[in-house]
Amino acid sequence: MSRPIQARIDLSALKSNLRVVRRLASSRIMAVIKANAYGHGLLRAAGALDEAEGFALLDVRDAIALREAGFRQTILLLEGFFTADELPLLAEYELSTVIHNLQQLAMLDAYPRRGSLSVWLKINTGMNRLGFAPEQVPAVMEKLKSHPAIGEVTLMTHFAHADESEGVAEQLERFKGLTAAYRAPRSLANSAALLRYPATHAEWVRPGIMLYGASPFADTSAQQLGLQPVMTLSSEIISVRELKAGDRVGYAGLFRADKCMRIGTVACGYADGYPRHAPTGTPILVNGQRARTLGRVSMDMLSVDMSEVSGAEVGSPVTLWGNGMPVEEVAAAAGTISYELICALTARVPVEY
Repeated sequence: MSRPIQARIDLSALKSNLRVVRRLASSRIMAVIKANAYGHGLLRAAGALDEAEGFALLDVRDAIALREAGFRQTILLLEGFFTADELPLLAEYELSTVIHNLQQLAMLDAYPRRGSLSVWLKINTGMNRLGFAPEQVPAVMEKLKSHPAIGEVTLMTHFAHADESEGVAEQLERFKGLTAAYRAPRSLANSAALLRYPATHAEWVRPGIMLYGASPFADTSAQQLGLQPVMTLSSEIISVRELKAGDRVGYAGLFRADKCMRIGTVACGYADGYPRHAPTGTPILVNGQRARTLGRVSMDMLSVDMSEVSGAEVGSPVTLWGNGMPVEEVAAAAGTISYELICALTARVPVEY
């Protein structure tokens, strides 16, 4: 008999979340499926999102896998190419690429075709991560417009505070000023900007976390946004015991019972992708009822307080996150973000679609 933990991926929820994006924006949709579609499975997720006009990811091997699986949408490499040796692959598989530094610009002469490479020019408007500085933009645009290998150029930037109170106004105005002179498609909006700032939608939007049914905001739930959870991580209770006041739980005895308690052990730990740093009190569903974790998360197990959970025994179902237990709520309790949890699911967890 196999260990009871599993992740269930609801592909219909992915489709539903894509429809939410479609209702919000008339732009073309560049569905972000990097990091194995945020841990959901690259090809399966792409299949569920096949009504999107494009896919964005990082690894050229993943992009080639999409092409070989028959996807004809625009496929964009978000960090671009890393060596000139990759340029023939971009040509062969008709891949689009971000250009964000002068080194990439210098390598473009190795592109083997004339006038066919679709380039997304990334402009640094304040994120200070990737992108050309504002003062570099005119010269780079001139170089791209005159380059014999370049076809369409799309202008893009990325917001640092779209999910926070600071918002996007400063970066948006900077981007508008830098790009006003050019007739080119534009792409600015990540999930948070797409949801809250319609002025950022432009020709392309780039939804990521919202497609997977999690909210990018600390003050708004996915359910309030009309999103459905796609990944549900579930397991079972594999042991039940009674504690007396003063008994400790787990490594280092971080939790000490202050009264008689009934606790359970769940077959899930940090080797499955559950955060080791999740403290006592992290929410969890046991037998369909809200409960809390206790003590330190182990490699393969964690403990839960079942004192107020009715009918729970060995074999009772547990939901770590997903349907009925929002992943962003678990993440907040653990001092992290939902992106990390869903991306961290490990290969030993069976996945059911």
